[in-house]
Amino acid sequence: MVNIKYILLPFCALLITFSSVAQFKDYTFGEGLRYTAKDSSFYIKASARFQTLFVGEWNVNNDDLANIGNYNSNFLTRRARLKFDGFAYTPKLKYKVELGVSNRDLNNQGPAYFGTGGSMILDAFLKWNFYKGFSIKGGQYKLEGNRERLISSANMQFVDRSLLNSRFTLDRGLGTSLLYDKTIGKQFELMLSATVSKGEGRNVIADNIGGYQTTFKAEIMPFGQFKSKGAYKGGDLSREQKPKLAIAAAYDLNSGVIRSRSNKGSFFPENAELKDLTTIFADFMFKYKGLSVMGEYVHRKTNDDSPSIFDELGNQVGTYYTGEAFNIQVGYLLKNNVEFAGRYTYLSPQNLSVGTETNNYVIAVSKYIREHSLKVQTDLGYYENQFTDDALMWRVQVEFGF
Repeated sequence: MVNIKYILLPFCALLITFSSVAQFKDYTFGEGLRYTAKDSSFYIKASARFQTLFVGEWNVNNDDLANIGNYNSNFLTRRARLKFDGFAYTPKLKYKVELGVSNRDLNNQGPAYFGTGGSMILDAFLKWNFYKGFSIKGGQYKLEGNRERLISSANMQFVDRSLLNSRFTLDRGLGTSLLYDKTIGKQFELMLSATVSKGEGRNVIADNIGGYQTTFKAEIMPFGQFKSKGAYKGGDLSREQKPKLAIAAAYDLNSGVIRSRSNKGSFFPENAELKDLTTIFADFMFKYKGLSVMGEYVHRKTNDDSPSIFDELGNQVGTYYTGEAFNIQVGYLLKNNVEFAGRYTYLSPQNLSVGTETNNYVIAVSKYIREHSLKVQTDLGYYENQFTDDALMWRVQVEFGF
């Protein structure tokens, strides 16, 4: 297993180096430690963050709110991240490295797929703007799926992402992308991407087992760009003075899928007869004067429309997570930087072998002390399950990052 000291020591050394060469008089809390070479041939921004989380859970026995019991609780470091990004040689060649160092980040499903180290690397990629609006990107990074996943976990409107994301997200992968970004007229933004990736998820070192994963996405912003990249941040902390809207759709085909949730989830046995998974996403983000609304829809199916997977002898060895889901969340930011938000998620697995239908209702309150870099969030969620007891979940989380 990985020894965290071999990661933390170089990071501390880097901070000490920054303290002697960086211009700290220009530093603003939450924006990272920055350094630019004298000849402007290199730029780096280093930052760190962590989330401390409390979770309390109750069963709603027989779906009766007067009969709540079986309380469980937990206190943990939900995430701890180190991030380095900037450019090298030319501002058109950008890079990013992000490491996850909490226990949840490092866990994996064993050396057969991940080697003997922890699953530490989150992002490690280069992005080259080689011609006008065209860029090419290569390495490990988030695939262009649902909006909620592309929003950094540091910038979430709720304590954590929705059930839609946890069941259907594409997460990260190893591959390459062709990107195109163009402003049409005075403000209409068009963004296109095409990606080919390995298909097994992040940090998998085993040879490609099935086929490859291809992902296509199109996004428009008819009223122009959001302030501070707000199309991919929770809440309207920039308080957009004009309405801003982003609409996106994505199509993903993962061929010969070895994992239960496309490039996430458990691995199937080597003798499993693998299937292809198709996933379609549609989402939007709207912001105006402290009001924010985000909606997402996803549908996933196999090539033969059956989630069951069998081995060569016809024995069932697993199930793909297929079906559909819908998520919508609304928030309003007050003048004192307190935000009230609500979320509804509908989860509809393809059949009972996959899972049961769930309706999830969440209300949240957030206090943004320094935007998303220092905030306190709490939310209360009710899980309405189809064939099992309902559940309640209360969470409190503190986010700190510099």
